Amino acid sequence: MTTVGVLGPGAVGGALAVPLSLAGHRVTCVARPETAAAIRRDGLTLVRDGAELHARPEAVDHLSEPLDVLLVTVKAPALSKALERIEAAVGVTLPLLNGIEHMEALRAGAEGAVVAATVGRLEAYREGPTRIIQATAPMLVTVAAGANDAPATLGVSGIDVRVDGSEQDVLWEKLARLAPLAALTAATQRSVGELRSDPRLRAGVEEACAVASADGASTTVSDQWAIIEAMPDLLTTSTARDIAAGRPSELDAIAGAVVRAGSRLGVPTPILEELIGLCRA
Repeated sequence: MTTVGVLGPGAVGGALAVPLSLAGHRVTCVARPETAAAIRRDGLTLVRDGAELHARPEAVDHLSEPLDVLLVTVKAPALSKALERIEAAVGVTLPLLNGIEHMEALRAGAEGAVVAATVGRLEAYREGPTRIIQATAPMLVTVAAGANDAPATLGVSGIDVRVDGSEQDVLWEKLARLAPLAALTAATQRSVGELRSDPRLRAGVEEACAVASADGASTTVSDQWAIIEAMPDLLTTSTARDIAAGRPSELDAIAGAVVRAGSRLGVPTPILEELIGLCRA
């Protein structure tokens, strides 16, 4: 049995915590006091593929016992505060955040290994603090080389795991399409199907891929555009939903991170900068 922590059991974290618990791993959710109390009282319910899956992971507001694997599933603006809840040793940390800049923050205070990872093929949202609706299955977790046994731990029902490439390859493979998608969906409040014909989307992908290449990643515009073409027409982004609702968003951690990397690497990103400005106007 592997001990697994989920820091931030929201939509992504809950969609991982439930199947991992049902597979026999000891799962501990680390959350705000009110959320931890609700999970201790009600457990977690995941609605997936027309079925309701119920699990009763442990739940705490501060982690005091060591873990084999810690999955970090908070959104970027909440990362610093969330890390204050981890007070025990962790073997391997897999951060499933969007962007690239969180890796430095995580490594600054980690005793064990911090290995780049991303989550994809997942549309999920919370109906309440203990109930998650997952519209797509299975989700895909991509992990960079060097995670030892962590990928095997995640290989349970409803989770596809891929161990593939360097840290830059793993992080940029998602970010190169997510940055322009997040910025453009947030700026226009339109879906992917409506935006494929908007020239700013392809131009933004081209900019992000150029920055990725300069940073040592191998993703290409054609690879990214093929994924965008395969996305559901009605798909939008959590960044767009958060901005529309007036909530803190990951716009800066996603699109802003690409712009800052471009500045550092000497790659211009005028379209992404324009879209970020529209979101903030």
